[in-house]
Amino acid sequence: MNFLRNTLAVLVGLVIAGLIITLGIRVFPQWVTFEAFAPFDQWQRFLQSMQNDDAFFGFLLFISGLGTTIGGIATAIIVKYAKVAYAILIGFIMLFIAMLDVIIFPYHPTFYKISIFLTFFPFSWIGGKIVDIIYERNRKKRIADKMNKS
Repeated sequence: MNFLRNTLAVLVGLVIAGLIITLGIRVFPQWVTFEAFAPFDQWQRFLQSMQNDDAFFGFLLFISGLGTTIGGIATAIIVKYAKVAYAILIGFIMLFIAMLDVIIFPYHPTFYKISIFLTFFPFSWIGGKIVDIIYERNRKKRIADKMNKS
């Protein structure tokens, strides 16, 4: 049963991170140069048009960090054990996807290619650590309450 729960947690975390990143790109209409929402069909042309826009790639790093953090939080809430490890797994999978993007579409600036390594793992770790700290505080509080009642 834990296998299914953990698999569901990872999938939920990935979907949440992907949605936040995708919606983050769509926030600024001046960046979106295509009418229909078909990111995979238009992504190469979109990256070519954004090639010299460092603000876009900086924002993409920020929104990727935010999405990975929230995806890590969602994953850590769902899994029962090893919350931080599963949150880091979200960062690893998102990094793998970002590396595929960089390899397939060579229109990313160098600072972005380097910074994705510094974004996904730390932010997913932070997401898992937030949940871990909250759960640990609640556990200590329950133990203290039991000791006071005795």
